[in-house]
Amino acid sequence: MAKLKVGFIGLGYMGRPMCRNLLTAGFEVSVWNRSRPGIEYAISHGAVEVANAAEVAVRSDIVVTMLKHGGDTAEVALGPHGIVEGARPGLVVLDTTTISPSEARSIAASLKEKGVLMLDAPVSGSTVKAESGTLSIMIGGPSEALERCAPVLDVIGENIVHIGEENGAGQGAKLCNQVLVLVNLLATCEALTLGAALGLDNHRVYEAVKSGAAGSWQFEHMGARILAGDLEPGGTVETVQKDLGILMNAARELHMPLPASSLVHQLYNAVEAEGLGKKGHQALVAAYETLSGVNVGEAAAD
Repeated sequence: MAKLKVGFIGLGYMGRPMCRNLLTAGFEVSVWNRSRPGIEYAISHGAVEVANAAEVAVRSDIVVTMLKHGGDTAEVALGPHGIVEGARPGLVVLDTTTISPSEARSIAASLKEKGVLMLDAPVSGSTVKAESGTLSIMIGGPSEALERCAPVLDVIGENIVHIGEENGAGQGAKLCNQVLVLVNLLATCEALTLGAALGLDNHRVYEAVKSGAAGSWQFEHMGARILAGDLEPGGTVETVQKDLGILMNAARELHMPLPASSLVHQLYNAVEAEGLGKKGHQALVAAYETLSGVNVGEAAAD
């Protein structure tokens, strides 16, 4: 059986290493992106550039998309020169963008009318796991499409879970993931700010608690970066604010209180107001520093 031909659209922080891993695994990959740096990166690793999303579809069995917003996914999939214009029955769109469950269902339904299957397959793990090909991937959509995409998914991810046959299920799981990630990060920032305010050696606090009941991936990895004063992005504040907007809209539709997530959203508003929107998620600590008057990174350095 011939090796699957893969298209890749969206070559940002996450898309670039994901695309590179597919190329390294031997897939023939056609790419399109709105800006040149991502395209140049992919070409340098062996990808073939084409003129638009429709041409990506013409050349591909599976098209992977990793974009910023649901509106971007809809435009790339269904808009002028979009995937649907170059698609043939049997093509699968593997959308790894984080969008709302309702958007995923709507886009999938429109594609299905053209004989194209879609999986909503948002990822978790930031650029660290994108680089190593060990992303966690939450998938909604038909098993038939999942089977076709298995060789691609095995290259870009490690923990791959099919949440349900209905499109939108993967995006729903991603919202649950974001609650856990961001509330854990909130607790990390709060604990380290408290330690700094108490005059403690936060490096020792970090070592004391990271392996106990208070430990988490967020504390171990983002806590270490906060203590080092490293706010550079694996994923940006702007991107996480987009995810929180989706989460808050879902809560409103469900008439469900999500108080901790709402607090994170508001604190990130303050972080953006300080001009830190393009910094990493861990820049949430800047809101605590402003409120407390304590600089966690500087205190750790001292």
